Amino acid sequence: MAIRTARTEKLDLRLTPEAKRTLAAAAEAERRTLSDFVLASALGRAEEALADRRVFQLAPEQWDAFVSALNAPPRDLPRLRKLLNEPSLFSGSDPA
Repeated sequence: MAIRTARTEKLDLRLTPEAKRTLAAAAEAERRTLSDFVLASALGRAEEALADRRVFQLAPEQWDAFVSALNAPPRDLPRLRKLLNEPSLFSGSDPA
């Protein structure tokens, strides 16, 4: 049986009727309450936004290897260099 933590905090949100209808339809499609759907969606997006700001701990040997990799000269990747030097679809003249 899952342990549920009591929800004691409240968050008020102002939105347009259209936005509320969209959220309600999505919640219904997932068979969730509107509150559960909005909370899960917001928490998922918050995790994405914070993913690169997390603290990572490394052992001293791992830290040394990481720093060495950062300080090493870049590898020559001829195919990548060629690709980056080719004109893109957006850099040419307008055919119209």
